Amino acid sequence: MEADILFHFAGLDAPSGRLAVSDFAKVLDASWHNAYDFGVKAAGIASDTAAKMSSKGQGLLYGVLESAHHFALGSLAGAFGAFMVYPIDLVKTRMQNQRSQRVGEMLYKNSLDCARKVVKNEGFLGLYSGVLPQLVGVAPEKAIKLTVNDLVRGRYSDPKTGAIWLPHEILAGGSAGACQVIFTNPLEIVKIRLQVQGEIAKTTDTPRRSAMWIVRNLGLVGLYKGANACLLRDVPFSVIYFPTYNHLKRDYFGESPNKKLGIVQLLTAGAIAGMPAAYLTTPCDVVKTRLQVEARKGEQTYKGLVDCAKTIYRQEGFRAFFKGGPARILRSSPQFGFTLAGYEVLQNLLPLPGSEHANDPRGHAEPAVGLAEARAPLPFIRSRNALKVILDLDESSGKPKMPKGQSWVGIPGFGGRSGGAAVAA
Repeated sequence: MEADILFHFAGLDAPSGRLAVSDFAKVLDASWHNAYDFGVKAAGIASDTAAKMSSKGQGLLYGVLESAHHFALGSLAGAFGAFMVYPIDLVKTRMQNQRSQRVGEMLYKNSLDCARKVVKNEGFLGLYSGVLPQLVGVAPEKAIKLTVNDLVRGRYSDPKTGAIWLPHEILAGGSAGACQVIFTNPLEIVKIRLQVQGEIAKTTDTPRRSAMWIVRNLGLVGLYKGANACLLRDVPFSVIYFPTYNHLKRDYFGESPNKKLGIVQLLTAGAIAGMPAAYLTTPCDVVKTRLQVEARKGEQTYKGLVDCAKTIYRQEGFRAFFKGGPARILRSSPQFGFTLAGYEVLQNLLPLPGSEHANDPRGHAEPAVGLAEARAPLPFIRSRNALKVILDLDESSGKPKMPKGQSWVGIPGFGGRSGGAAVAA
């Protein structure tokens, strides 16, 4: 009887996550019903009605709290991912800003040479020049990107299966990329100018500028210089990245309502998805860098997006559009892997009270730990463990009375016994 009750309650799908009087009434034997049965049912109906009305009234507030929760988790995950790969981002920026093709004037031969010279001339901390503004700015940038993608996908996803039509996936990714430019462009222009100023600080009297000096000098309009190139880079990136990431999780790694992926699998899916997204958008990133960096004395200046692209092609050739491409792959691929893996881990560790992650066990798998993935649904696991506890305390729990001359052998898998039926003595 106890096991039946536990299995019954574990399989309930009440949105509130609470047990009402009517839930207990369902497990009672019909012979126990009495004159108060009608009153019990009426109380249960009234309780359920009140819960539904309260739920409707709090719907708007809960939606705001849910968005704020997504935003906070996305901020933490974005800052973590950006910090992990920031040295690669600095190398990428300096390679893209290197304009001369004459050997005598080239600062860096390749990305590895660039990293070595930065450490040699500026110290190890030189690889983190401008990291603080990056961490401050990347939090809202990644948060709005992940939040918009989640909201648009949730709007068009099937509520039962989670399936979504590919054009809607593309729409979700593109919307996320477009919205993030509000934060991305000011962040990028400040970060780029901080990253390249170390190149000439050792050989000239040019003083190092702080992030606040750059912001005040540029002004509000100046902070959005090159925004069209930034938009041209971020929208295609997200259109490629998010659908690829979700299809890798579902189709390659086999994620389903009853199988949650481990951290390594999430990182791998994010890293693989970031490779084509990063490399194919490198030309737009090169143009954006050239527009946003402060031109030094004697360097080429550009009138706009089209003029910049034409000038680079005319003076440096087509290969110049892929400068820093390998570094961009090495940066973007693990960065978004770290970000998305961190975001999903934080969603599981810090669920919003009352959300699906916190209250509803349907379709949720046992939490994955480390490298392992979880396959069994939580209701089954909880019920199984509860049954084991009951049988450990009382082996006779739930056993029917046997006719004379027969005895109960046991249930397979419990108490070390084999068999599962009554046998003659």
